Amino acid sequence: MEKFYDSIYQLIVETSTNLPKDVRRAIFKAKQKENAGTRAALSLATITQNIEMADENISPICQDTGLPTFKIKTPVGANQLTMKKDIYRAIEQATKDGKLRPNSVDSLTGANSGDNLGLGTPVIKFEQWEKDYIDVRLILKGGGCENKNIQYSLPCELEGLGRAGRDMDGIRKCVLHSVYQAQGQGCSAGVIGVGIGGDRTSGYELAKEQLFRSLDDVNPVEELQKLEDYILENANKLGIGTMGFGGETTLLGCKAGVINRIPASFFVSVAYNCWAYRRLGVQINEATGEIREWLYKEGEAADFTKETAAAIEEAESESREVILEAPITEEQIRSLKVGDVVKINGLMYTGRDAIHKHLSTNDAPVDLNGQIIYHCGPVMLKDDEGNWHVKAAGPTTSIREEPYQGDIMKRFGIRAVIGKGGMGLKTLAALQEHGGVYLNAIGGAAQYYAECIQNVEGVDLMQFGIPEAMWHLRVKEFTAVVTMDSHGNSLHQDISQSSLEKLSAFKEPVFS
Repeated sequence: MEKFYDSIYQLIVETSTNLPKDVRRAIFKAKQKENAGTRAALSLATITQNIEMADENISPICQDTGLPTFKIKTPVGANQLTMKKDIYRAIEQATKDGKLRPNSVDSLTGANSGDNLGLGTPVIKFEQWEKDYIDVRLILKGGGCENKNIQYSLPCELEGLGRAGRDMDGIRKCVLHSVYQAQGQGCSAGVIGVGIGGDRTSGYELAKEQLFRSLDDVNPVEELQKLEDYILENANKLGIGTMGFGGETTLLGCKAGVINRIPASFFVSVAYNCWAYRRLGVQINEATGEIREWLYKEGEAADFTKETAAAIEEAESESREVILEAPITEEQIRSLKVGDVVKINGLMYTGRDAIHKHLSTNDAPVDLNGQIIYHCGPVMLKDDEGNWHVKAAGPTTSIREEPYQGDIMKRFGIRAVIGKGGMGLKTLAALQEHGGVYLNAIGGAAQYYAECIQNVEGVDLMQFGIPEAMWHLRVKEFTAVVTMDSHGNSLHQDISQSSLEKLSAFKEPVFS
């Protein structure tokens, strides 16, 4: 199969940079439902603009290209060992070309392999079938949504919903709760795959398998189709909304599957996926390795060009807009309130998990007094002259830094933190005490924010790998929303509380 490597490389690039048509249609529908001028409308307009930019730039839609997972069906007798070697080569080349972020990290040492290869990465699942072609499907599922996967063991007690028993109503409650607990941390509006039954391992595998289904398909099991319809309708009544900002659309799709279980165990497993639902597939000629057909390309693609820029402008005009440039004073920070739209000019520094842990016990490599930390692991490429360029640079989920953030802000004088999904009570208290602010950028909008970055002025702590290093980024009109201020206010707390109250309305049985 001379062309198999080329076909897999094309599949990787296309999956990373070109959102499937069914997902585009779902996002377009959500955008049409949203009230003009709201934070959710701003988020969806930014998302649609980002999708178009990824198309034009042939660059990652979201900088977190996750752990590539292949699901492959082969004719009997196909050489799976050769196919694996070609997949590894294609993954390595796509990473080198900036289509994938280097995400494979040694779990014991923390060392990044730099090429997305290592024990367990990428994930490749083979299955034989009797057809005469190879079916290859790929999903790129980032860490922010992966961390919101959840598994329930029935019977159980659920916050807001009470007891969930071993029946369809218990399953229904678990699935609704899974959407509630994700809030905006998984880059809502999202898609969920639900696995009912099995053991802990096969249940999660079944849940992830559902994410390979088209959003437009119809479940052949009547009870599951009713469950999917119910969840999609009622999850959107929780008011969590895009990015957890509140709004009309919290969920873009729900797909459920079922397998047998043993009498002692009843698991409901949920795989959460963000709006940047990167999943594509190809049918490949067994003899030549050439692509004979692309999958998930059916139907019309939504046209986002119309009104996108106008929607962003309208949403921004409805909020107070503030220009910030570091070093920022405490007085400037105290003047900001939840809901303000901030546009940042000047220098900011990236910092993720490794940086926060490092700063908790070490000096900073630069003076951070009055500065801005951006929770971001960008996709970076170095040119022939040794200069770094940003290929994708959206925010990562901030809650992982909760154990460190408040202490680090006070210790180094940091005034602003940018991320997504919000942070907890410890950080909120530190913002109030120290005079700091949390700014929520639009999760997944990696091309939109890369466009705001004018120059890479330096990098520190490269021993942690490209995603975890501290990049010095000069930006212009980098837009984010104040969601936690120095007065003790948190939009994330407010949405969590209001959505919990709405969740409680679904306690009573629905399925007989």
